[in-house]
Amino acid sequence: PCMINQITKGIKISVETKYNGTSSRNYKTYHVFEYAITIENKSIETVKLTDRLWKIFDSLNTLQIVSGSGVVGQTPTLKPNDLYTYSSGCFLESNMGAMKGFYTMINMKTFEQFKVTIPTFQLTNPTKLN
Repeated sequence: PCMINQITKGIKISVETKYNGTSSRNYKTYHVFEYAITIENKSIETVKLTDRLWKIFDSLNTLQIVSGSGVVGQTPTLKPNDLYTYSSGCFLESNMGAMKGFYTMINMKTFEQFKVTIPTFQLTNPTKLN
């Protein structure tokens, strides 16, 4: 597993990815990737995650953009030094791709909205298919 992280305005995003093999849906085979994201509030303010936007690149497919409120159905509030971790996944047609995006957060004191970068992470099948 590979760990990637980036800090925006005191909010640290760490991503760990895992390849979970293949899965068949609608007579098609997909490569299944899991990712675990840890959000760490290293700032002195309390923040709330309200929205997310993902760009999913698949080497055999067009770019997908996925946006919505919260993450895994939640809009976590993080006080200074709080950590929030969740896991999700995606299905790619190829065994190679990448994801990146951002979270929209609100500073709970000033109600200022800001974006936190989710760094680009690769989705690759560790074993070469012969």
